[in-house]
Amino acid sequence: MAAQVAPAPPDAQPRGPARNVMAAPRGPPGPPRNIPVVDREKTCPLLLRVFTKNGAHHTVEDFSVRGKEPKDEVQIYTWRDATLRELTDLVKEVAPAARKREARLSFAFVYPDRRGRNVIRTVGMTHSTPSARRGDDFRSLAELQFQTGDFLDVAIFS
Repeated sequence: MAAQVAPAPPDAQPRGPARNVMAAPRGPPGPPRNIPVVDREKTCPLLLRVFTKNGAHHTVEDFSVRGKEPKDEVQIYTWRDATLRELTDLVKEVAPAARKREARLSFAFVYPDRRGRNVIRTVGMTHSTPSARRGDDFRSLAELQFQTGDFLDVAIFS
């Protein structure tokens, strides 16, 4: 049985051309317009040194001596267009606390300032379970002004 549309009353004014009204597609937003997409087949990945800690970020003093960084390091080869969601999934593979359903991951860059002293700058937060409603999941390293050589510090809150 086919659905029928009732005709408009004769005194109704036309509302313009008929439109197909559908909800906007869900899913991750596309890449930002000002950040070029990296061709991962042709571009060499960079080494990202990731340091994880349960309950809090590492302190600046933990990174003060080169070569004596925290022991809980994971080395990831990735590209500048990698999103925080991609990095979350990689961290979940090596950190059991990040796999918990209610776990939140806070990301921070560790880099030297103009005087050569390290600073820690928080750049985003993700949750263990992905969601299209959370904005930081789809932010890329390039969008967050990551520079090759920066460390990534990840605090895992359960």
